[in-house]
Amino acid sequence: MLNGRGSDNLFQHCGGWGMKLKNMINVVGCHAEGEVGRVITGGVLPPPGDTLLAQQQYLKNQADGLRRFLLYEPRGGAFTHANLIVPAKTPGAVAGFIIMEPDDYPPMSGSNSMCVATVLLETGMVEMVEPETRMKLDTPGGVVDILATCKDGKCVRVQTTNVASFATHLDHSLEVEGLGTIKVDVAYGGGFFVIADGAALGFSIQRDEARQLVEAGEAIKAAAREQIPVQHPEFEAFNEIVFTQFTLPIEEKGGRKSGRNTVVISPGKLDRSPCGTGTSARLAVLHAKGEIAAGEAFMSYSVIDSKFEARIEAVGKVGKYDAITPSIAGRAWITGFHNYGLDPDDPFPEGYTLADTWFRALD
Repeated sequence: MLNGRGSDNLFQHCGGWGMKLKNMINVVGCHAEGEVGRVITGGVLPPPGDTLLAQQQYLKNQADGLRRFLLYEPRGGAFTHANLIVPAKTPGAVAGFIIMEPDDYPPMSGSNSMCVATVLLETGMVEMVEPETRMKLDTPGGVVDILATCKDGKCVRVQTTNVASFATHLDHSLEVEGLGTIKVDVAYGGGFFVIADGAALGFSIQRDEARQLVEAGEAIKAAAREQIPVQHPEFEAFNEIVFTQFTLPIEEKGGRKSGRNTVVISPGKLDRSPCGTGTSARLAVLHAKGEIAAGEAFMSYSVIDSKFEARIEAVGKVGKYDAITPSIAGRAWITGFHNYGLDPDDPFPEGYTLADTWFRALD
């Protein structure tokens, strides 16, 4: 067993390349607007559970070796995410996926949903219909609607209509060690985000600020977790802030509102894409403050200048909170096809992390 807690019994055993490899896992490499979202297409049996959330919690609490095996070095890296394809549990969805990040299992991810949709369609796991393929995907955070624009056998654009998103705290005073008192917003967009004004902290959200953004972001998240309790009204398991987002002021470009942001993903990396769930959380805050209306277009830019098109599709309620249903759209590309295996003599079956590239080494 990879972690002594049942992970190994999820993996199908197979030999290859003349070696006695086990835990052979088929993975399709992919990225969405720069953010790596690998997709596990074979070699792993679905974890037990009647819902995607129950399956996610099983992996998190009893079979975390799969995540470590694929994301930790020497097979992965701090920049890597992976998505496990499983049969859908919700009627009407064609498939489900469980997101694994370097230090967490988020309920939903916009960039990863684009990677999953692209891999499902371009590998033929789900039939592609041109010029548009519509489908539903099951996630631990709920079902999301996918509209894939397709041409000549490729996905050229993927739009995800995300789960309901809502703001819980606006202009909240937060005491952060080394930064003093800052104003933050907190919102859910498929995970809880603490959102800080990057310009007020001296950032312009450029590539050469990456290390400083990570340092500040992790300090802000630690403070927010201590000082700002959160609880999703419908999901007991979603009860802590998991990301820090830095934003710059909204601008008007070509008659459309736009904004630059970056999201810090623990243990310390920047989302290379504009972050779909982060953009959703930001839209929830902007709508709560009366700064953007339902149906109004918004362009979200990342630290590497990639972009997501976004819009508020509908408004409603989640428990006591005013909520929005956002859509985000971007592009994803397959980068390769991989078979990962474990040599029985490999001294690092669950991998390792070092603080030189991981910012903070994980256990």
